Amino acid sequence: MSDTWQRKEVIGDCTLYLGDCLEVMPGLHFDAICADPPYGINFSRGAGGGGFGRNKRFQSAPDALPVIEGDSEPFDPRPFLSLGLPTILWGANHYADKLPPSARWLIWDKRRGTAVNDFADCEMAWTNIKGPARVLPHLWNGGLRDSERGVPRVHKTQKAIAVMEWCLGFLPDAETILDPFAGSGTTGVACAKLGRRFIGIEKDPDYFEIMCKRIEEAYWQPDLFIEPPSPAPTQEGFDI
Repeated sequence: MSDTWQRKEVIGDCTLYLGDCLEVMPGLHFDAICADPPYGINFSRGAGGGGFGRNKRFQSAPDALPVIEGDSEPFDPRPFLSLGLPTILWGANHYADKLPPSARWLIWDKRRGTAVNDFADCEMAWTNIKGPARVLPHLWNGGLRDSERGVPRVHKTQKAIAVMEWCLGFLPDAETILDPFAGSGTTGVACAKLGRRFIGIEKDPDYFEIMCKRIEEAYWQPDLFIEPPSPAPTQEGFDI
């Protein structure tokens, strides 16, 4: 049988596939799903960061980020729910009518008390994990960020690495995490930083290149995404 992917890369404990997740998934073994799928909001393109990928497109035209594959179509979670594995799905408030009830929703408070704007104050993830709902306050409002300050954004709906690390904390027993809509690879970066095994599937070649680059740098330059400590305050001397 021919391969169901166009390309495969292994970087550390991360295995990355270029292809359609519904075609690639049946041949894989994984223990949990953590994903931010496209869910039909037809995200408006034309703003954002760049300069990260190997492709010169991102270096010369930072506003021309690739189209988000599938974002113009409603998301159907059934192929992923049918696996019966621990699952975290972001953006689930947009397709909650297709999901079973759950007590444990994860809420990312992106504003942390700052002024509202035309974008959502928070993002919501559905889970099938037992337990109460949880909230993570983590500022991520343009250049105002609690983490990754000065690091260019390379995906329109990019999550903070700290948010994905938080998610992985709800999957302590999963040896291998799958992100079937891996995008720029933030879930994989979080896995690399935490020593977790990861499988990422992405169907867009440009984002696949960016994912490979980011995960490589997460392994070989582990401090790239870590905020440097603030300098210690100077203390005035005293005459004795």
